[in-house]
Amino acid sequence: MKKAFAILFVTLISFSLVFGQTSNTKNQKYKYLGKYSANKYDPESISNPCGQYGSKFSPDSVNNPYSPYGSPYSPSSVNNRYVSGSSSPILVGEDGQYLGRLNSNKYDPESVSNPYGVYGSKYSPVSINNPYSPYGNRYSVYSMNNPYTTQAPKIYAPQNSLSLPGIGGKSNLLKIDD
Repeated sequence: MKKAFAILFVTLISFSLVFGQTSNTKNQKYKYLGKYSANKYDPESISNPCGQYGSKFSPDSVNNPYSPYGSPYSPSSVNNRYVSGSSSPILVGEDGQYLGRLNSNKYDPESVSNPYGVYGSKYSPVSINNPYSPYGNRYSVYSMNNPYTTQAPKIYAPQNSLSLPGIGGKSNLLKIDD
């Protein structure tokens, strides 16, 4: 019995050391905030009111008006109409395509809310607002408008205003290596 207990104990310790490692937030350049999706059943969707990223009570949710990502006053929020540039969250397609900044500022050149910008125009091939693009089409697997997709664009919030994730696309920031 003691031998079986010892084997079980060593196995649990080994498992926790291998799979239980957590990342250090100081080394992260961005934080994952879920998928920008209309799928109410995807656990990572911001449309799932019971999920971590869709709940209005979750600290990581853009739907929480008191979180740094949902407050109308936070510089990291998607709901702040005056934020622009490096502090607002970014959208990245499942295929790695940079899809712009997720904020409410219609004058930000990289915002999905700017109807004249590359990422907000309803005519741009990389816009979530274009109903014929792979990211805005209701029937595309990469679209946020497809209520059945599990490959919707992902939302990332920059953790450091001087650096951005090395995900395809351009930025208006000066990139500084750590």
